[in-house]
Amino acid sequence: MDQETLAMLTTYGPIVVMFALFYFLLIRPQSKERKKRGEMLANLHKGNKVVTIGGIYGEIVELDAKTIMLEIADGVVIKVSRASINANISQGISMRNDDESEQTESKDDKKEE
Repeated sequence: MDQETLAMLTTYGPIVVMFALFYFLLIRPQSKERKKRGEMLANLHKGNKVVTIGGIYGEIVELDAKTIMLEIADGVVIKVSRASINANISQGISMRNDDESEQTESKDDKKEE
């Protein structure tokens, strides 16, 4: 390599490496989570039991494109935004990472012993 190429590599090389690290450590995992959440929200149906971001548990009574009617107690129905749903607990689908759920399970197993 000549000096000009080497100088360009030492100047731009670290920037390219940092961009690659940001992509693989931040951007890619976040887009995977966004896709997973979008699929979960798209697959909601009447009768599913869900948890909202605020921690309210309920069963879906009615739903349309943007809102969901949740029955949170007998005869108590609230209207929430579809985007406020955090997890579909009737199917065991949550927004937690698989690693986190495995860690939680292993902690629970240790407590039982």
